[in-house]
Amino acid sequence: MAIDLELLGQALKRAQYRNHRTMDAALRAAGVSLVQWDALRAIDQAPGASAHDLAVATFQSDQSFGTLATRLIDRGLVERMPGRGRRLEHALTPAGVDALAAGRVVAAAELPALFAPLDESQRAALFDALTSLTDRAESASDPADGARSRA
Repeated sequence: MAIDLELLGQALKRAQYRNHRTMDAALRAAGVSLVQWDALRAIDQAPGASAHDLAVATFQSDQSFGTLATRLIDRGLVERMPGRGRRLEHALTPAGVDALAAGRVVAAAELPALFAPLDESQRAALFDALTSLTDRAESASDPADGARSRA
């Protein structure tokens, strides 16, 4: 039986929305939103990265990430330093490291419940399927790149 691809896309979006809503609410206990925590994770994984690279990593436009980074700087979680040319590089402050760690504790408590409806083999199959979709899109010209902030 053929799967209706429009329904499949909607199911994927509903699952993503459930994840986002649940994690955003839970991360309030750590003093950050999901978007902020995602930015902290991206900076942690790529210290010294440019705003553009971080925007791509967090599925935001350059302008949106710049606004977010400014808020994180104002909160003392992130610092910007001059890089090569006009490039600005980003790094976590000690407070940012603490916020990231607090968010990881929250995630460790929340994510098992989010994925509880799936057994381990279903989780692996879902991971493989989603990775196949994203790897394929990243290896080709991804038309979604310009629409990341709208998704």
